[in-house]
Amino acid sequence: MYRNGRVMQARTCAGALALATLPLWVGACLAQESQVDPALREKIEAQGKRIDAMRSRMAEQLAELEQMKRELAAQEVQYNDLRRAIGLNALEEARGGSAALADPRAQAATGQEQPAAPPPGAPAAPGSAPVVATQPVGRRPEQDERPPEVAPIFDQPGVLTPRGKLILEPSYQYGYSSSDRVALVGYTVIPAILIGLVDVRQVKTTTQTGAVAFRYGLTNRMELEVRVPYVDTHTDTISREIFTGTAQDRLFTTSGKGIGDVEATLRYQLNDGGADKPYYIGWFRAKSRTGRDPFEVTSDCVTRCVENFTGTGLPLRSPTGTGFYSAQLGVTWLYPSDPVVFFGNLSYLHNFERKNVSRNVLGAGKQFLGDVKAGDIADISIGMGLSLNEKASISIGYDQAFVGRTTQNGHPLPGSARATLGSLLIGGSYRFNDKETLNVTLGVGITRDTPDTTVTVRVPITL
Repeated sequence: MYRNGRVMQARTCAGALALATLPLWVGACLAQESQVDPALREKIEAQGKRIDAMRSRMAEQLAELEQMKRELAAQEVQYNDLRRAIGLNALEEARGGSAALADPRAQAATGQEQPAAPPPGAPAAPGSAPVVATQPVGRRPEQDERPPEVAPIFDQPGVLTPRGKLILEPSYQYGYSSSDRVALVGYTVIPAILIGLVDVRQVKTTTQTGAVAFRYGLTNRMELEVRVPYVDTHTDTISREIFTGTAQDRLFTTSGKGIGDVEATLRYQLNDGGADKPYYIGWFRAKSRTGRDPFEVTSDCVTRCVENFTGTGLPLRSPTGTGFYSAQLGVTWLYPSDPVVFFGNLSYLHNFERKNVSRNVLGAGKQFLGDVKAGDIADISIGMGLSLNEKASISIGYDQAFVGRTTQNGHPLPGSARATLGSLLIGGSYRFNDKETLNVTLGVGITRDTPDTTVTVRVPITL
């Protein structure tokens, strides 16, 4: 008890001493504070306010930056979806995800965002362990079953119309051909001497064809096309009349315009292609004879040099159709091999025989010809296309057709011979938008029987 009492007494004395010295300490502090310069105090307070304002402004900018990151990621996702919708990145996605991982836009499209930096003044986060990905980076590329788009230079396109879509394709084709024909009428004593006359003709033909094609996607692998052409043709024949002894050239001109032969084509994609895998598209085309028949027009004589010495033997009006029903079966193939696409066609066209055919002769009425059948045509073509960017592409190719002889009453027609038509084709394509594209093709004749120049312009429009 005695000990505890002394301890309490010591504590009491210490508290009394502290109370006694408290006024002295307060006075010293007030004296020291009064010695600080008021201008310096105001400067310190203003600096503190500026620091607080900068911290607030920085926090607002960080919030805006995070919002922009989220908007950028959304736009990148939409951009990639649009590319896949129009098939621009089918080959890139088919190669795998390596290119997508290297592209920062593809990383933004995955929806993975980096954690935001903490605002100034916030306590520092403790050291975190490395993040280990529990899911594969990116996503698996979707399988694209449609062939890649190339600048079309052949009559048969490679890309089919999607299901339920309708494509309107107006087109214009200009063709020019010229040929020289020399006919010897007489007999030779020796190969260097001719007794008789020489018939020389120059034939220059200009053909303009405007057409409208409608393509409708029955399924994602099948489409139907109907094409309606309008033909305007003009032919100039320069010759000298035989058996007349004249040295003056004579010009004979014929022309004609009207609806051509309407045709319909059904196409079907046979397999699922892809990168380094070919696509095969089978097609069947049926052609009518709605155009003006070659046997309907009137010729100015029966046979030149026999029944009408001064006649030309040419029709007075140019036909706009072939005069025969035709059926054509073929297959189109495309082989993507980055950065180009190889393509080609193989087809066979059969002309059906016409029975009891007659033709109109000026001054002689109808002349009976019997059963006439135009020669069948086997066609093969090959080319390659190169995409320059997302809108433009070019193609180059070669087309060759073998035309058989025309027969009359089951026998080859005199003067009819097999012909080989070869054309070098160069084309370009430019996409204005998702619905309109411009295709231009230039054809140059390689063989004598082929038109010298052919220019085709097509503008497919998706409705």
